[in-house]
Amino acid sequence: MCIFCERKDKKIIFENEYIYVIYDGFPVNPGHTLIITKRHISNYFELSKSEKEAIDEALIIMKSKLDNEFHPDGYNIGINNGLAAGQTIMHLHVHLIPRYQGDMENPRGGVRGVIPQKQVY
Repeated sequence: MCIFCERKDKKIIFENEYIYVIYDGFPVNPGHTLIITKRHISNYFELSKSEKEAIDEALIIMKSKLDNEFHPDGYNIGINNGLAAGQTIMHLHVHLIPRYQGDMENPRGGVRGVIPQKQVY
């Protein structure tokens, strides 16, 4: 069974009909959350319109919650689709990563940092 399909031991901090949200077990920053589909699918391109809307709802709700609890200065939102993109769990999940001033020397380029030599342009 998939680690994200097995939800009984997870501390769910928000859920709706299509998704649930947990804190990442290996956070890159305080407040790093995962928005996980309840339906077992492997990537973003398999989502239904309702699932996309549910993810958007969770992003807005969780941003507000994280703003109040952790006071970040920004956010990265990311999805790893496929092995070449770094996906290690083949169940769709969206990372909502709070960012803080000074958490890295030069954040310019943001998600472009997935290929470090191409981050700064």
